[in-house]
Amino acid sequence: MKKSTLSRRNFISRAATAGAAGVIAAPALLNSCAPKIKEVAYNDSTLLNQAPDGPELKAALIGCGGRGTGAAQNFLDAGPHLKIIALADLFQDRLDECRNKLKKNKNQEIPDENCFLGFDAYEKVMDMKDVDLVILATPPYFRAQMFEAAVQARKHVFMEKPVAVDPTQARSIMSTAKKAEALELSVITGTQRRHQRDYIDLYKKTAGGMIGELTGGNVYWNGGKLWHKNPRPEWTEMEYMIRNWVNWCWLSGDHIVEQHVHNIDIANWFSGSHPVKALAFGSRQRRVTGDQYDNFSTDFVFENGIHIHSMCRQINGCGGGVYERLQYTEGAANCHWTNGHLTDLEGNVIYTYPYPLNDNGNRYLEVNPYVQEHIDLVTSIRNAKPINTAEDTAISTMTAIMGRISAYTGKEVTWDEMMNSDLKLGPKVFAFGPVDVPKEVPVPGKAWNAKS
Repeated sequence: MKKSTLSRRNFISRAATAGAAGVIAAPALLNSCAPKIKEVAYNDSTLLNQAPDGPELKAALIGCGGRGTGAAQNFLDAGPHLKIIALADLFQDRLDECRNKLKKNKNQEIPDENCFLGFDAYEKVMDMKDVDLVILATPPYFRAQMFEAAVQARKHVFMEKPVAVDPTQARSIMSTAKKAEALELSVITGTQRRHQRDYIDLYKKTAGGMIGELTGGNVYWNGGKLWHKNPRPEWTEMEYMIRNWVNWCWLSGDHIVEQHVHNIDIANWFSGSHPVKALAFGSRQRRVTGDQYDNFSTDFVFENGIHIHSMCRQINGCGGGVYERLQYTEGAANCHWTNGHLTDLEGNVIYTYPYPLNDNGNRYLEVNPYVQEHIDLVTSIRNAKPINTAEDTAISTMTAIMGRISAYTGKEVTWDEMMNSDLKLGPKVFAFGPVDVPKEVPVPGKAWNAKS
């Protein structure tokens, strides 16, 4: 039998002290007091339905899959004089499909010389002097290095969540976010709930004390199975894994990180903090490819003793629910798509966001939050008032990673361990061939007790 490559080190490997060799992070980040969730400026301003006019902003899309193509179109919908001038991807078919959709749906013509392929394609985009802004929508594993390159090239950034798959990358994002801030670059991440008007309204009401002090809550993303790809004879293992990225932990972070980070981010946002420890469990019941779990349940504990329960599941045929419910001393904030409301302790609705109604009498949002995040980005650039949500999203991503590692190991994991961890996922060599990464599914308890 092949010896398992899984060990405690594979999951949490950490230095004994913050200054120990092997810890890759800015010294200021390696303590339990830093960082804290910041109240982002746009939450206190009037959200526009469209970004103001101004000189043409030229963007490049890096990662031409479904979400990348969608993000590019959302950017173009944000206001006048916006243009996509370059595309980058690993695969010709994905680039071609995106290119055709942008031409058909948005009348965007991307010339051949601005279409780049390969693992180094993003570097060629960064070298383009007429690119003002980059949209980063590759599998999450690549986010940290591309964000660093974008800031180094003085580009404004929109990057999809999550922003990391391991603690090393999460700290890298935090550090690069500070550099972007110093350069007065605007950075928006794909945590669209922070740009969703009903969520912002409930946040303001609760932050203002309308229902008292936060005491706990529940954040859930319980849905069905996502897509998967089966291997093909003409694909190398590297191509297969990247095309099937939502099913491999090193590429996606597992679904507690890749998808559930949205809900975890709300817990951090509304609390104004982040958990100091997590105890979780999870399992793999019906996932057919990759090495990930398909369900997690996590008890996040905050510094003030508040517990927030996180649950996520990707299994067909099960009870669902995607929402956040935050409990306060005098009521609860119930965050749902077009059903955001506050209740008192008896469950009576005391406030509902004033949604407009369509012709059928159904509630809707004035602006799609996937577009609103680009409106906010473009507005900040054109008004020369930079905003930067990268650090907040890195903190929420690190929170999700903490929950994942607890479930994989079966043990409590602390924030300090995450901030001192030298864990780095992924292969050392990126080429179309075999991929040297662990492929076993984690078994709680065994992974923790195994010798490094």
